[in-house]
Amino acid sequence: HALSQPGEIVAVAGVQPPAPLSIASGVAALVLLDDTTPVYLAGSHDCQSVRDWITFHTGAPLVEAERAMFAFGSWDALMPVTRFAIGTPEYPDRAATLIVEMDRLDSNGPVLRGPGIETTARMSLPEVRAFEANRGLFPLGFDTLLACDDRLAGLPRSTIVEAV
Repeated sequence: HALSQPGEIVAVAGVQPPAPLSIASGVAALVLLDDTTPVYLAGSHDCQSVRDWITFHTGAPLVEAERAMFAFGSWDALMPVTRFAIGTPEYPDRAATLIVEMDRLDSNGPVLRGPGIETTARMSLPEVRAFEANRGLFPLGFDTLLACDDRLAGLPRSTIVEAV
């Protein structure tokens, strides 16, 4: 739901992952990961408790950033985002999804337009430039889930991001 309606913040529940994973990131991990989805843990997320939790609950292999289909961490820890897979013209679905832990997640910030948004939406983002550049790669590019506490929002590569 979060990726199909960019800018809409959804509340999630049902897990208690180890810190620094938020509830929202933990839910995303349990829904999206399995033993065939390579995962990268960035910065403080690359700790034994998170590694063990993801491995136990999903069986997902932990890999370096360039091979990951999913990556978890703060925006700063995930930098540079250009190292993540963006798919190929034949297989754009082979792009990475970044699950970004945010300090805040609200409907203030840059304007969002595109598929799944009736007119416009607004979303607090860690920055604008990287998302503008990512949109320029469409249909290639990474997808993003923004996570804060028990809230989650999606920003697929098809979304146009405009600074205000």
